[in-house]
Amino acid sequence: MVLAVAGIVVSALALPLHYSTTTAPCDVNAHWDCGTVNRSSFSTIADVPVAVFGIAGYLLLGGLSFARQRFATFLVAGMGFLFAFRLSMIEQYGLGVWCLYCAISQVIIALILLLSLGWFMAEYFALKRTARKINT
Repeated sequence: MVLAVAGIVVSALALPLHYSTTTAPCDVNAHWDCGTVNRSSFSTIADVPVAVFGIAGYLLLGGLSFARQRFATFLVAGMGFLFAFRLSMIEQYGLGVWCLYCAISQVIIALILLLSLGWFMAEYFALKRTARKINT
């Protein structure tokens, strides 16, 4: 849940950049510019900024983890990771510019995916051990 909150914060920081016309605080150089990425044609889906989908996804992940829905958390984290990976490929090959907030979000969702896999596998093996004890 802590990582989901971090993801919400990072996505919330990226959202205003979509509407801003000023220089982004993470405009480092020609290769790292959040403003360019967040105002590009790739920054929306059906006129909704991608950062809104990030906030919603991290809220969902936080809720699923709070409800201890291990497999659902793993599945949603997997979808989020693939979506973020697609956006990273657009940054790399479509725009040629990286967004610092997006890169941080990619690390956060990767960590959530790995931790949720471990969490799910721990439950799976615990259930197998329990089933083995019952059958013997």
